[in-house]
Order: sequence, then structure tokens, then C-alpha cells
Amino acid sequence: MPSTSALTALSPLDGRYAKSAHALRPFFSEFGLIRYRVRIELEWLKALAAEPAVRELKRFGRKALAAMDRLVERFSERDAEQIKNIEAETNHDVKAIEYWLKGKLGGAGQDARAMLQSLEFIHFACTSEDINNLAYALMLADARAQVMLPQLDALIAALRALAHGFADAPMLSRTHGQPASPTTLGKEMANFVHRLRRSRRRIAGVSLLGKTNGAVGNYNAHCVACPEVDWERLARRFVETLGLEFNPYTTQIEPHDSFAELFDAYAQANTVLLDLDRDLWGYVSLGYFRQRLKKAEVGSSTMPHKVNPIDFENSEGNVGVANALLRHLADKLPVSRWQRDLSDSTALRNSGVALGHTLLAYDACLRGLGKLEADRARLAADLEANWEVLAEPIQQVMRRHGVAGAYEKLKELSRGKRLSRTRLARFIRGLDIPAAAKKRLLALTPAAYTGLATQLAKRV
Repeated sequence: MPSTSALTALSPLDGRYAKSAHALRPFFSEFGLIRYRVRIELEWLKALAAEPAVRELKRFGRKALAAMDRLVERFSERDAEQIKNIEAETNHDVKAIEYWLKGKLGGAGQDARAMLQSLEFIHFACTSEDINNLAYALMLADARAQVMLPQLDALIAALRALAHGFADAPMLSRTHGQPASPTTLGKEMANFVHRLRRSRRRIAGVSLLGKTNGAVGNYNAHCVACPEVDWERLARRFVETLGLEFNPYTTQIEPHDSFAELFDAYAQANTVLLDLDRDLWGYVSLGYFRQRLKKAEVGSSTMPHKVNPIDFENSEGNVGVANALLRHLADKLPVSRWQRDLSDSTALRNSGVALGHTLLAYDACLRGLGKLEADRARLAADLEANWEVLAEPIQQVMRRHGVAGAYEKLKELSRGKRLSRTRLARFIRGLDIPAAAKKRLLALTPAAYTGLATQLAKRV
């Protein structure tokens, strides 16, 4: 059996695409999950010590607090390996962290007396899900803020630059794949800027929930052990201090509705990206966009002339993989039998996989955008070959001035036919409309028939 490496990795996120997905490893790797769990356990211990009604646990001094903070800040792969070794004996991942923390905090040289008194309050009144739900919520929140949204912002910024740069580049539209009223290349990019900005707001706006209320969500053990504590108040303050929204009504697990909302928001943004990928692929195919060449690159193993739009194809493929997982997670995670089953646990571990493929899709599309150059001559030639698209404005002017059967007359003239500038001019000259209107129509060209496209493109 070969050793584990990028070449032997089972997942392409850890193999072929390891470099692109690397930014998510601190959040969604096994190491990342363990580190977040350690952080939650220690923050809960601090919260208990700060609660006056828990008289048996004294408030920590500066040295003790600094020691706990260092455990998180300096948490290493060696630390994670030690926890995994304990887990091999306990067969329980969260309990292994509790035992590891007791060993660390019970050591000498860390305000030892205060630490020793606190050991039995590590994981006090907690079920594993009190730790896990908060760990995953912070993982998702931090990855969103530090990786996913910045990369989506970069993609939107690149699109916006194209929208502004080609705001005035007239382009033949295609509805149903057929020639239609012209637009500008920049306006088509602006459409996606607007859509992705809206998707971004939705992703950023999901408030992630958390809970710390015990084995079935009722503070059962809490109330027996320390009946004088207002546990719901303490739990709410603790969860909100972590930057999360407090959920007062849960079973053993926080029901993951907010996780589902977030995954659904990512999937919706990916669907917009898929639409963009396919449109850009099509514009490259039509010759509206050329792709900048890299001398050493090969487009086909047998056809030397090929310059393929592989970045948009790669993005499209990764959107498919990502959305399959994101939609599954959004549908599955809020469903749990009675007060708890374990089916969410293995599903949640694929959060990083879903977001990893989403990140690959962002990156691939961004690479593709960076290679695009508009072929203005090709755009102009396509417009010049399709004067029949002016049938629309001509019949609208006719309608305005009361010409009966305007649509039908233009239908007879143009439907399924190629019209020349000369033939359209002859038709216009024969219309019974005011001279000023006739003059305006005779001056109109497909390239000039773009409405407010330029202004709209520049406004995003």
C-alpha cells in the first residue's frame, strides 16, 4: 500500500486540488474540529467560573486564564494526536478532549491550585452536543468570514470590472438560442454581479444558532447539581458571547435549522455561478470572448489549435458536486429521530467537503474570468449580420403612431428571414409615420439598439 500523499489521497480535495482547498483546513479538518471543541470546553469552564452562584468554582486569575488561552492559541497537531490516542481507548471523541484537558490543566506551573480545583467542572453538565453544536457553528462562521465570502467578493469584483470595461460593447442577444434584441457584453456581466451580490447577502445574513442545555435540552442535570443558578440566563449569555444566536428550544441536539439555511444559501449562490459558467462558456464558443494564451499550455492532446474554456467547465463540475452535498446537508441535518440520533454526526463532517468544492468552483471561475478578452470585431460582425432584430423597435414606433397591424406587418417581413439594411430602409420609408420618427428609425443600427444597457452596466 503506498504512503498517504497528494498522489494517493482518496479525495481530490486532499490530492489534486489540495492547494486550492488548503484555506479551509484550519476549520474543517479533524484537527480543526478538535481545536474548536477544545476552545468551547475552555470557554464554558470560564463562564462557569464567572458565575457567582457556582460557589465551588472560584473565578480564575490572570495566569490561569492566560494558560487556557494558550492551549487554544498554541494547539498543535501533536496535541490533536494525543487526543486521538485517548479516543482510541475511550471510543468517544468529546470525552477524549475532556480527559486531555484535565491532564493539561492539572499540570504544574499554571496557577496549579486554581486549576486543580476546576478539573471536575470541565465538561460540567454538558452532553457532547453542547460542545459539538457550538464548535460547528463557529467553524462555519469563521470559514464564511475568513475564506468563503472574501473569495466570493473577489469573483464579484472581477465580474464588476468586466461589466464596467465592456459596458459599451454592443452584443447580439440570444433568446431561445436565436438572435434577439441587442445588449452589451458589460450589461450581461452586470446581471450576474447583481445576482451574486444578492446571494452573498443571503449567505452573510444567516444567523447561526447554538445551545448548551444538556442531554435533552431541559437543563436537567444543571438544575439538580446547582439549583441556585439561572441556567437559561447563563446559557444565553455564554452562547451570545461566542457571537452566535441562542436557541432556547432544542432536544439533545441543536436542530441545525440555521446550518440548513446557510448550506441552502451557498447552494443558491452556486446555482447562479453555474448559470454564469455556462453563459461564459457559450460566449467563448461564439467567439465573443477570446482566452489569453499561455505558451506552454496544451488545449488538446491531439488537436494543437484548441484553447478550451476548461476553467468554466471545472467550475461547473465542482458546483455540481458541491450542491449535491449542500442540498443533502440542508435536507438531512434538521431531521433527527426523537431527542437525538447520530446520523447528523457523519453528515456534518462533510461540511468542509461541500464548501471545499464550492471554493474550487469560485477559484476556477475566477481564473477563467482573468483570461477573457472581448473580440469587438466578432461582436460587431454578428450584429451587422442580423438587421432583422430591428423589427421590434420599428413595430413599436408604428404602434405609437397608430399604424394598424404593425406587429403582423413586421412578422410578414421578418419572421424566419435575414433582412438587409437596404430592405429595412425601404420598408421604413414606406411607413405613414411622422418624418422625425422615420428619420430616427433610418438612423438606427443593431449596434446602437441597446437601450439603457450601457448605463445599467456602469451602475453596478
